[in-house]
Amino acid sequence: MKNVPRIFIGETIVPGSTISVSNEVLHYLTRVMRTDHCLVFGDGNEYTATVSSNGRGLVIGEQTAHTDPSNGVTLMFSPIKRTDDLLNMATQMGVARFVPVITNRTNANYINWERMRKIVIEAAEQSNRNTVPQILPTVRFEELDLSTVVFADERATHGHGTTGLPSGTETILIGPEGGFSEQEFAALDASGAVGFSLGKTILRAEVAAVVAITQVLLQNDD
Repeated sequence: MKNVPRIFIGETIVPGSTISVSNEVLHYLTRVMRTDHCLVFGDGNEYTATVSSNGRGLVIGEQTAHTDPSNGVTLMFSPIKRTDDLLNMATQMGVARFVPVITNRTNANYINWERMRKIVIEAAEQSNRNTVPQILPTVRFEELDLSTVVFADERATHGHGTTGLPSGTETILIGPEGGFSEQEFAALDASGAVGFSLGKTILRAEVAAVVAITQVLLQNDD
């Protein structure tokens, strides 16, 4: 349904029920979009909805035929100054979950994760998803199980050999703005993690994430 506002509900949605929503959502619908109709999602499905007669909630209508375009990819990444851009773009690409990873060269340790949550919700609403990706708790690089990971290997820009992506890849690791340390590369190589090239130029971390996700999705579609 083109140009109909989409609202993330975040709970089990029951057709025919009336649910409470924030004044911010009601203001957006009635004052900004000037409509009393919208689409709601939150359990992997999408439903029609209308503002209730008392103007305080939404009345859930029928489930639509729209299927969730999201995928099962997990993006593990080092927080960066533009974490908001990274999460926004990756959400639009259908990523299922995010895992922030503290590496030796991570230089953005203090991220407002509540704000990041709002960003991924808005990105999911705008990108026609029926789900919102999870943002999992931050972990340290040393705590990761690297054996099933594919990672963007910036050494490829300097002639280091890389292999092709294995089919069915679901977990991607992106390094920090300063790249992985020598110790981290050693751990990745020793674990059997698969490094792959993002091209011949050095990319910003948020761009690298988009390119990596694209490569994985194209490989999985083959």
